[in-house]
Amino acid sequence: MTQNTQQQSSSVSKISSYLLLIVAIVMSLAIVAIFSAVYAYMIDCLIQAGFLLIIGAFALAISLVVLYQTRRNAAALQDEAPKVMTIIECKNCGTKITRDFQRGDFVFKELGACEKCPEQKQMITGVYKEIKTKEKTYAI
Repeated sequence: MTQNTQQQSSSVSKISSYLLLIVAIVMSLAIVAIFSAVYAYMIDCLIQAGFLLIIGAFALAISLVVLYQTRRNAAALQDEAPKVMTIIECKNCGTKITRDFQRGDFVFKELGACEKCPEQKQMITGVYKEIKTKEKTYAI
């Protein structure tokens, strides 16, 4: 599972469990109202069936809208994870390579041989995260 997928699933799980419980209760009551409307229609209580159908449909629609809005807001609040980079440098020739961070990277860790000078080993000289800044726009 990639890091973005994990973040998306964690942002969706940030939805309050109390809100989900309330939405589930309202949905179940809406379904009960709709089934009661069908039963009332079958025993010729048309006015009662109409009211129950309207109440059930309205409650079901409201609970679906609340669930949709909550999921959308949780996804919108999700921040993109900063990209962590590793700087690898050769001790002898000074060649610098920047690559994505890999688990186990730390500063002063010795890696394999350099491509330019195979007798020397490369070393991690830096680990940093890229910070994206928002561009400021000014109205003239």
